[in-house]
Amino acid sequence: MNCKSAEISAISFYLPDEIINNQQLVDEFGTWKPEKIFHKTGINERRVAKKELVSDMAVAAAENLFEEYDLDRKEVDFLILCTETPDFIMPATACIVHDRLGLSKHTGAFDYNLGCSGYIYGLAMAKSMVVSGIASKVLLLTADVLTRFINPMDKSTRTIFGDAATATVVSESSKSYGIGKFVFGTDGSGSGDLTIPAGGMAIPKTQETGHERKNRFGNVRTEENFYMNGPEVLKFSLREVPPVVKNVLEENDLSIPMADLFIFHQATKLVLEHIRDILEIPGEKFFMNMEKLGNTVSSTIPLALKQASKEKKLKKGQKVVLVGFGVGYSWGACVVEW
Repeated sequence: MNCKSAEISAISFYLPDEIINNQQLVDEFGTWKPEKIFHKTGINERRVAKKELVSDMAVAAAENLFEEYDLDRKEVDFLILCTETPDFIMPATACIVHDRLGLSKHTGAFDYNLGCSGYIYGLAMAKSMVVSGIASKVLLLTADVLTRFINPMDKSTRTIFGDAATATVVSESSKSYGIGKFVFGTDGSGSGDLTIPAGGMAIPKTQETGHERKNRFGNVRTEENFYMNGPEVLKFSLREVPPVVKNVLEENDLSIPMADLFIFHQATKLVLEHIRDILEIPGEKFFMNMEKLGNTVSSTIPLALKQASKEKKLKKGQKVVLVGFGVGYSWGACVVEW
């Protein structure tokens, strides 16, 4: 098998039942107003996985995909799972998901640990497998339960993040284009700006790492909670993302007027609007959907692709620019023909 291109042939998703809206957060915090949260983030509500594991949500997303597209799971010959919150240190959660989905024992499966750029990296790996002949149908899953690691009284992160899982099939394509060229980047000097400091081998959990501290803004967290340096993350986004967009357009022989739609990692409305202004992307070509989902890390881009298609804002044959950026610091972009 030596195909010339690969394409996204199916996308589905799973959302936890629990919904936390801005009014509920205001009631808990005892400060702010729902309108202030929305103004700062562009988010009105987010889904929260109270008890579900990553494997639970990934399986649900995949099962939804099999049903929605009437896809025979026996045709899947590789499974890759992007998550930062795996079920166990070992084994790979992908192996657990593989078993629960009843996939063939000849199907490869592995995890990879990335956040907001994870979907782009997954598309690159899946395309490489298909184009090289390693696989003909790759099931790319994204799933995180990041809210489980957020302190209930940390306004800076709890207002932004939600949980979700998505399932994408990347398969052989007769299209001359399909999934186009990629651009990637890394700046590990920013690794401490989006992190869960304690709980790994570098800083094991102790009584001290579980001690709550309050910062000058009134946000409470422990070293075992998720931490985001908001001002630095904003600087990173405005510094690195615009050049990445320009580079990926050049690599794919496109320009902003030639592209049909732009879907970025759904960080916050504030971040995305700043980037859009810098690049001068027309509003009608710039898709955002974080209002009822929040920032779902590696799942934001496939969720947005699915919704844009459903709303007829992305149609067959159109070219969409996908850009992921965040934890690491890590970033990636590509162009996909829908």
